[in-house]
Amino acid sequence: MIVYYRKMRTQDEEKKAALFEATVKLVNEIGFASSSVSKIAKIANVSPSTVYVYYENKQDLLVSTYIELKGRLARAVLDDFDESLPLRDIMERLWINMFNYISNNLEYNSYIEQFANSPYASLVDVEKLEKPFTKVRKVFQKGIEQKILKDVDPNFLTAFTFKPVSFLANPHFCHGVEYGEEDIVRAFIMAWDALKL
Repeated sequence: MIVYYRKMRTQDEEKKAALFEATVKLVNEIGFASSSVSKIAKIANVSPSTVYVYYENKQDLLVSTYIELKGRLARAVLDDFDESLPLRDIMERLWINMFNYISNNLEYNSYIEQFANSPYASLVDVEKLEKPFTKVRKVFQKGIEQKILKDVDPNFLTAFTFKPVSFLANPHFCHGVEYGEEDIVRAFIMAWDALKL
């Protein structure tokens, strides 16, 4: 009896990283529908068959890229998270961390926003994806219980805290405006005023 062994291709982290960056770049340039596996592979300088070493199909590639980006965002926002600080200080740190991350990673934020508004968003386990942000929700809940924050749906608090950051950190929306540290703090104060009682 002859037994055939299929040689498994090993994964190369550099190729995977190249595919990640190529996916973000191409989707931001031509959108999800027009971004094919072959086009992504070409930008990543790998063969199309290499994509399937890492991902099942185009859908898996696009969704996996989004999940990775959200993870990076969560790690950046929660950097130096310290729940022992006063609530306002916690919120300011989260806000500034997010501003800095987005302003330094505009292409990643663009992909996140496009994905969130695409049909692909329904393929993501939102509960699992938002798990790293549980600390933020707990901060909101604590603020409500201590009567520091308005007693509203946490989605309202999230929107008024973080959506302004996404807008202000993106020069596409704020043409030719460069914000200094004082401006960023002033913007946070405005966001904080919208949240507090």
